[in-house]
Amino acid sequence: MPGDLELVSEWRHFGGWMRQYAHESAAVGGLKMTFNVYLPPQAETGPVPVIYYLAGLTCTGETGAQKGHFAKAAAQRGVAIVYPDTSPRGAGVAGEDDDWDFGTGAGFYVDATQQPWSKHYRMYTYVREELPALVTEHLPIRKGKAGIFGHSMGGHGALTLAMRNTDKYASVSAFAPICNPLEVPWGVKALKGYLGDDRATRAEYDATNLMLEKGPFPSLGTILVDQGKADKFLDQQQLTPHVLQEACEKKGQSMQLRIHEGYDHSYYFVSSFGEEHINFHADALATL
Repeated sequence: MPGDLELVSEWRHFGGWMRQYAHESAAVGGLKMTFNVYLPPQAETGPVPVIYYLAGLTCTGETGAQKGHFAKAAAQRGVAIVYPDTSPRGAGVAGEDDDWDFGTGAGFYVDATQQPWSKHYRMYTYVREELPALVTEHLPIRKGKAGIFGHSMGGHGALTLAMRNTDKYASVSAFAPICNPLEVPWGVKALKGYLGDDRATRAEYDATNLMLEKGPFPSLGTILVDQGKADKFLDQQQLTPHVLQEACEKKGQSMQLRIHEGYDHSYYFVSSFGEEHINFHADALATL
């Protein structure tokens, strides 16, 4: 059963409310988690559809809420946006604060199987099960399928969650996602650290592999991916969107990969195309 929510802060925003809540999380071993949620004006008269936004490395649930600039479009379309944190906080795992790309702020949206990470680092279950149960129980958010999108590590999370749970998600999009973490430095470090050496276990959290092994996923419709051409992490082969595009083409999955000249990896890039992503998901949710 869902637990209780503690209202931490709230701000009036585009006629609705941006709120931050805290709760004790069974999914991450009893630690306190916080998340942000934007409730549009339409939520004052009844439940509204929801889109989950997953942020990237070093970020929190406030990052997308403050920098993504999604709320105006969400208010216009009458959809809520839930912004989870990117990892447990205060787990007390030795070394969790040593690196910016592993541990705190870098949960990679997986359920860790390796000690000492497996007790608390279970962000896949948190985002997939616990958080949706909480928000639909306590907030005016419609039960049923949701949209999901994210940036960088969060784009990886959005893609893998959607592909593995087509019963829960109606649409998926991403900004500069890590598309093939089995093969790129960020992903190899994180997946091996959390999941160990078994490649089959790690492959369940790789969007390119999921597409090749289990795709296509027609119920998701078109997968939308935006990528900045001036993104330094694209040049460093951390993101590899064209590898995912090739997998989609091979499996007959509709995917729109848009490469944007001059844009980098920052929230200046994300916010430039955020309205289009909100409308993309709102259109899919309107058909349910």
